[in-house]
Amino acid sequence: MRYALEDMLVTPAEMAAIDKDAADSGIDSFSLMRSAGMAVSAAALRLFPAASRFVVLCGPGNNGGDGYVAAEALAGSGAQVAVYALGDPNKLRGDAAKARSACRLGVIDLEAYQPQSGDIVVDALFGAGLARDLPDAVQKIIERVNASRVPVVAVDLPSGIDGRTGEVRGASFAAAHTVTFMAAKPGHVLMPGRELSGTLEVFDIGIPARLVAARASDLRINGPAVWRQYSGGLRPGTHKYKRGHLAVLSGGLTSTGAARLSAAAGLVAGAGLVTLGSPLEAAAVNASHLTAVMLKEIGTAADLAEWLRDKRLNTFVLGPGFGVGKKARDFALMLCDRALVLDADGMSSFQQGREELFQKIAESGGQVVMTPHEGEFARLFPEVGADTSLSKIERAQVAARLSHAVIVYKGPDTVVAAPSGRAVVNVDAPAWLATAGSGDVLAGIIGAHLAQGMPAFEAAAAAVWRHGEAGIRAGRTATAETLVENISPLP
Repeated sequence: MRYALEDMLVTPAEMAAIDKDAADSGIDSFSLMRSAGMAVSAAALRLFPAASRFVVLCGPGNNGGDGYVAAEALAGSGAQVAVYALGDPNKLRGDAAKARSACRLGVIDLEAYQPQSGDIVVDALFGAGLARDLPDAVQKIIERVNASRVPVVAVDLPSGIDGRTGEVRGASFAAAHTVTFMAAKPGHVLMPGRELSGTLEVFDIGIPARLVAARASDLRINGPAVWRQYSGGLRPGTHKYKRGHLAVLSGGLTSTGAARLSAAAGLVAGAGLVTLGSPLEAAAVNASHLTAVMLKEIGTAADLAEWLRDKRLNTFVLGPGFGVGKKARDFALMLCDRALVLDADGMSSFQQGREELFQKIAESGGQVVMTPHEGEFARLFPEVGADTSLSKIERAQVAARLSHAVIVYKGPDTVVAAPSGRAVVNVDAPAWLATAGSGDVLAGIIGAHLAQGMPAFEAAAAAVWRHGEAGIRAGRTATAETLVENISPLP
């Protein structure tokens, strides 16, 4: 599948290789730096035309070179500009030294900067390649700027954000706007980097797209381009018998609401038929709340085994309100040869004995999606969750390989990862989506997509995106019930 540059995520290491490939192909690297710096100056002028002064903070590498280009361009436009540098600008090398020489402005030591009212800071200290804590002197400047609430335009990534993980390395500017080049980096979309980057602008500085694509791994920002080719069967006009049969398994008498939310979401999201499998003691309360969703008495493993004789029953959701324990484990192991969304209690039941589940998934050939939030992930994959050297993307990828399942690692920066290494990061979810029952709704949407024949990775990615869009439509007062009401057709 072909993706546009705006869909791609490129790691800092991949970007470094892309830059080298561009230089090796004969592209003048200084012309790329000029394009980057000019893009930054244009963004600063566009966003802050009434600025009293642009203060450009330049680092000791190529990010600083972008800053010197931007400073000269800003001054050439008639703006008031001051340049502050970290280290001795005379020690710059290569393109950064050339950019400094072309900048006719004087340079002041970074530590002397004191924010003033009307300043706009252009942060060109460190870019996406930062992989160590910032020097103390830089951290103090950042704290000074953040405390002053002076707006910041960041070059590539706010200084202090690790471009691979999105984590803060000691301190970070809280940018109003970030200009990056050719493709977004993981640090732009993973928290807290996403929040600290402000609005993100990806600017094409002239590296051929083929060079970017040749180095980029299969890592994307989640959106319709990832799964559109599989969404044709989800059209509202498709006959119900061609849209699959989704079964959601309910918990006991006092724990039925979560499963009903999943079932309702599955029906709205497009499953042709939805049945709630309920133990006898909860059948009456479930029946009193169901209309279009059908009801089936499923209380024991024997009941489930009998039901599974119907091969038209192709997809299950197990976990929402189901209860933790042996019954959940037994049911899950019986369902691994079908399409299965293992959520909440279904996952937590395998905190001990997860190897049996992972082996069963590998052997059974079904399509299994697991949907852990941070706590569930730490319980199911303790050694992966404890590895602080890994980004959230990398943790999800490792968990997917271990489990042989598609992992939906939930949060404000939900990551969907496949055992093959494919991964997407979702960026459309509003903060208010973190409401009670929201995860149950997501499980139902994933189930609906699986029931209609979407592959597990695309089914999960599309559901996460659709869930976020429902949150936006439902608004700040969203509840799980209103999320269901606001599930719209896939584009």
